[in-house]
Amino acid sequence: MQKKQITSKNAPAAIGPYSQAVRVGDLIYTSGQLPINVETGEMETDVRAATVASLKNIESILKEEGSDLSKVVKTTVFIKNMDDFGTVNEAYAEFFEGIAPARSCVEVARLPKDAVLEIEAVAHA
Repeated sequence: MQKKQITSKNAPAAIGPYSQAVRVGDLIYTSGQLPINVETGEMETDVRAATVASLKNIESILKEEGSDLSKVVKTTVFIKNMDDFGTVNEAYAEFFEGIAPARSCVEVARLPKDAVLEIEAVAHA
């Protein structure tokens, strides 16, 4: 098995000992992306804006390896409050046309930097 680290300067840097993403074969596994707006460096706290920011970060990472959101096959969404599920769905749907990726959505007690959500993805290269 050959692993390749993927790093994008257009997505937030890792805040610990992990990679933004790793490619193994034809698959790219992103780490969970916090809703940090790369242009401002600020954490988005509005759940809709947070969803958009996290997905844009994933998009930037995939682009580094010549992939894109149309090749995402699975996502996991970690949200702080399940009451935000509908809002997350509305923003999320704007990023995926055609066959949507398989997805899990889990309410969690707390996320790094007290983010309102975090999203990770698996995509075909």
